[in-house]
Amino acid sequence: MCRTHNFNDFPRQPADYEDLISQLSLIHDDLLSMITEHKECLELYHPTQLPSARNLLYYLALRSRDIRPLQMQLAQMGLSSLGNAESNVLATLDAVLRLLHQVVQRPWKPSPLDVPVLDFKVAQQLLEEHTAALLGQKPPDRRVRIMVTMPSEAAHNYRLVHDLVKSGMNCMRINCAHDDVVVWAHMIENLRKAEQATNHCCRIIMDMDGPKLRTGALQPGPAVLKLRPKRDQFGKIVLPARIWLTSQEVLVQTLPTTYGTLQVDRDWLAQLKLGNLIRFKDAREASRTLKVVEVGEEGCWAEAKKTAYIIPGTILKVRSEHGIEFKASVGVLPTREIALHLQPGDLLILAQELKYGRPAEVDGDGLVLSPAIIGFPFPEVFEDVRTGEPIWFDDGKIGGIIETLEVDKLYVRITHTREGGKNLGSSKGINLPESNLRLSAMTPKDVEDLQFIVSHADMVAMSFVNSVREVQLLQEHLTKFGKQQIGIVLKIETRRGFKNLPSLLLEVMKVPCCGVMIARGDLAVECGFERMAEVQSEMLWICEAAHVPVIWATQVLEGLAKQGSPSRAEITDAAMGEGAECVMLNKGPHIMEAVQMLDDILKRMQGHQNKKRSMMRELRLASTFRDRDRLLP
Repeated sequence: MCRTHNFNDFPRQPADYEDLISQLSLIHDDLLSMITEHKECLELYHPTQLPSARNLLYYLALRSRDIRPLQMQLAQMGLSSLGNAESNVLATLDAVLRLLHQVVQRPWKPSPLDVPVLDFKVAQQLLEEHTAALLGQKPPDRRVRIMVTMPSEAAHNYRLVHDLVKSGMNCMRINCAHDDVVVWAHMIENLRKAEQATNHCCRIIMDMDGPKLRTGALQPGPAVLKLRPKRDQFGKIVLPARIWLTSQEVLVQTLPTTYGTLQVDRDWLAQLKLGNLIRFKDAREASRTLKVVEVGEEGCWAEAKKTAYIIPGTILKVRSEHGIEFKASVGVLPTREIALHLQPGDLLILAQELKYGRPAEVDGDGLVLSPAIIGFPFPEVFEDVRTGEPIWFDDGKIGGIIETLEVDKLYVRITHTREGGKNLGSSKGINLPESNLRLSAMTPKDVEDLQFIVSHADMVAMSFVNSVREVQLLQEHLTKFGKQQIGIVLKIETRRGFKNLPSLLLEVMKVPCCGVMIARGDLAVECGFERMAEVQSEMLWICEAAHVPVIWATQVLEGLAKQGSPSRAEITDAAMGEGAECVMLNKGPHIMEAVQMLDDILKRMQGHQNKKRSMMRELRLASTFRDRDRLLP
């Protein structure tokens, strides 16, 4: 028979209890002294953020020491080990001290405070309120929001935006590093239309480009579009090649980039109907066929089951239901750049003033006559880098060491690629994790883009933020534009940004609506891939202590979004998004399937996990055992 325990049932170990009380009291006093030290600064906080700023200071004081031995002692006595104290630090500590004082039959008298202590319920409510203010009200059956990065085709393909909203997208992300104000305006117009049609609300976040270091342009290659269906190991088609046919009058900036695009005559396009077969001879004179699978307002989707090479001027033919043949020629196609193939041991030159990069030149015997070269139009960086420092390209896929410095050139010895080498294209990210770069987080382009952002978006994301001064600079520009109330999201994607996270949070929390994006692509390169699990966890904990919503970003379900099939590791990674308030998906041909799968994963996981707390939902395995699989005598 079970019985109720009281504090007299605790084993009598006065020395242990007194030791615990002593240790916890020292921590308690340290927490209060942290508030006293920052009393004047706390007066600057917005009323909605003030309790959270105090709690963050408590948490920083708590985590400035190693309390693992203390945690083990508390756990052995069945008391809270402070492992889930993030959202209400002082209240958790007070509760443990109160229980211990009851055990030793001594009254607990916490030090007097001028402010109320946050309890668990109020702390949870603060995080929920801050999240709703930034990301909108939570969906009816899911706690974590879903954010989707818009491809260029979202500007002209209303159906894509409509279906994303209907499938569970809660936030539309527009990356100002791509497209322009014309394209962004079309995307937003389609979103507003989709919101009315679905009766679902969707927030807009726009990322300022920031001082992103990228490779320059490469030599243009031939203007040819290759269509290639995806096949399994037995050669069977698992995914036809997909192509968008649209009018030659459509703005080039609004054309899809995820799939191939053909521009054709508007009148010919208007004749196409679902199921039509479009016949043509490709650049190799091979007979090929496209099948129209979807017809929209500004074009249609067609699929091919055989590889084809299409060039400008290719004649497309289709027969109407009356047997009349209509012809159209393919318009201008973008040229294909010639990528640089790099492998360990190769030398790569980064040049300030270079119109087009080019591959290495080799003779007939394979001897390198001149190394590969690519543009690097960031003269200010040349003053900050040093020989021997590492450099990474394309989210860490290619790595090297700066071997030689010249006034306008960097000579890099490649040390890391995948087996067989890796291609380096234009506009690929560059990271210098050990260089002390003095780049401003706001460029002239960012200031120009900000004028559009404050008029159309709910949130502005500050890329590559490293210092408190940079956050202040953004706030000054927002004040200038009269938009101090817009939500601010800090994108943490550098080593300096991560190290300065507490200070950055305490600065941005002076505004009523803010958040943090864990930009894991650049951050992993900057901090080291082996540290990424530790770094992202620390960021989640600190942001929870500040009651600041977190956006879990970069490469979530990327295999599914881009290739149509996720890995097991990607599924587990997506499930970890339950520790954040929003999960971001990047664009890809299969983004719709990715949204639907993420929606399902997050709904399932919220019954098991809430932030870092394991939730004790009924386990079917346990119920099945009790009902059916009892132990037999």
